[in-house]
Amino acid sequence: MPGPSDQKSQRRLAAILAADVAGYSGLMSLDEEGTLLRLRHLRREVVVPTIQAHGGRLVKTTGDGFLIEFSSPVEAVRCAAEIQEALAAIAAEDPATTLWLRIGINLCDIIIDEDGDVYGDGVNVASRLEQIAVPGGICISGKVWEEVRGKVPYAFEDRGEQQVRNIARPIRIYCLNGAQGPPELAMDASPSLALPDRPSIAVLPFVNISGDPEQEHLADGIVEDITSALSRVRSFFVIARNSAFAYKGRAVNFQQISRELGVRYALEGSVRRAGNRVRISAQLIDATEGTHLWAEHYDGVVEDLFDFQDQITASVVGAIQPSIRAAEIERAKRKRPESLDAYDLVMRALPLVWALERESNLEATHLLEEALRLDPTYPLALSLLAWCRGQRVVYNWTERSEEERQEALRQAQAAVSLSSDDPFTLAVLGAALSITREFGSAAAVLARALALDPNSAWAWNRSGWLHDYRGDAETAISHFERALRLSPFDPMAFNCDMGIGAAHFIAGRYEESIAWQEKALMAHPNSAWIHRNLAPAYALAGQRGKAAESVRELLKAYPGMRISDVTSALAFTDEVLGRIAEGLRLAGLPE
Repeated sequence: MPGPSDQKSQRRLAAILAADVAGYSGLMSLDEEGTLLRLRHLRREVVVPTIQAHGGRLVKTTGDGFLIEFSSPVEAVRCAAEIQEALAAIAAEDPATTLWLRIGINLCDIIIDEDGDVYGDGVNVASRLEQIAVPGGICISGKVWEEVRGKVPYAFEDRGEQQVRNIARPIRIYCLNGAQGPPELAMDASPSLALPDRPSIAVLPFVNISGDPEQEHLADGIVEDITSALSRVRSFFVIARNSAFAYKGRAVNFQQISRELGVRYALEGSVRRAGNRVRISAQLIDATEGTHLWAEHYDGVVEDLFDFQDQITASVVGAIQPSIRAAEIERAKRKRPESLDAYDLVMRALPLVWALERESNLEATHLLEEALRLDPTYPLALSLLAWCRGQRVVYNWTERSEEERQEALRQAQAAVSLSSDDPFTLAVLGAALSITREFGSAAAVLARALALDPNSAWAWNRSGWLHDYRGDAETAISHFERALRLSPFDPMAFNCDMGIGAAHFIAGRYEESIAWQEKALMAHPNSAWIHRNLAPAYALAGQRGKAAESVRELLKAYPGMRISDVTSALAFTDEVLGRIAEGLRLAGLPE
């Protein structure tokens, strides 16, 4: 994660503790004032004194969360354990009103800026560990474990290496569950979702057994295409690829996958490539019972890859619901690229597009432009490049906003002209029309995308933002919630949280807007653009100190930014933009 460039920043090794309140959103919806009072009491009477007793420094609070720095990992673990023990003692006397924390700890090299805030990938790792922890529990990284084993009287369980959201490398995880919170909060931390009333499936990451890490994108591309094809079978409920990929590299049983994703079936497989030869193995599992329903393998040359994907899709559909017509399976096929090299480049670009970071955007743009030089009529490459341009406009990453906005619309329209029944290209066109404020046309295009693929979490996300832009807060919230159900572990979930926060701002519910935006910021702390909406929410809620701090964070990432830069990038109604400008003015951002 890029840190501040200020010359007064410094680096040091530190143990970072991240904590949040389990089930906070649900508690706020039931008793907003009571929950806030209990949270303040928890901070004042439990968290802050325990931090001080162990030589820690409270870096910042973010809504229901805390970020704390320790010079010693041993003291960090002791502090975490004492906090959880104190909460368990409180719960024994008053279980109905106890707030339960989830805590993650990582040892890492951090950057500290002149205001005392901390940055670095290791900070993100601590946040991810906190999200894995059960209510009342603690998760630590392997680095922390190496430093504390034999020095603390706690029995941590080795959970092995796990792939966590937005972190490229697997993390070794050790967990101490301690006195766990009530079952409903444990479910909130690791949700058990109800099965839909139609066949439901997750296509899990295929394993690359080629012995060549460079073939990883080939395995990922196969999963992407099979997921897209199954999603367009209207009678299916299909988990989005981004959430299914949360299980990559993790040893998880199928019953757990069924509970966490709310699906009956799972498709898993492997890919082996040697030169021009490729073998794909796939098997379909009833995840509720862990039983195998169908298995097959396919041998051939790389040029047969798309045929193999179609055969797997047809076999899965036939095994789950044989009554589906062959015509519907045929309709699910998207236009294939003319060049497999172009396909390879697009698959490499795909995760970079979803990262929502400036550097990743530029790298993805380079790969997609190269793909289009090889195949100028590849709709997916055109759509993704259009979305990269749209990102640069929306997130203030370009000084050529109008040029990028119009080029994004042109490329999105070109993609749809080549593949008019592809839900993804339609959703991108809907997004492009949204940022050019052609809301009626955007609504029609997004409605068609969702009719073709009701399982598209991204199309529901874009529809949520469109309703935000049009001032329809309640519909926006319902569409973001639909996107989150289709992709509960999506790295883009924080963008839905931001959309819900924006909807509450539109409706004048500033405290609720703050809670959702702080949640998004905790999940994706390097997304400084969040402060464009968070600072005015703070200001209009009367929290001037936090508003000013939020603007300072914004200016670190966007030196010289002005209110006019923010309002020109956003597509809300004039009334909402006026309130955003007023809030930014109160927070101290220059005109």
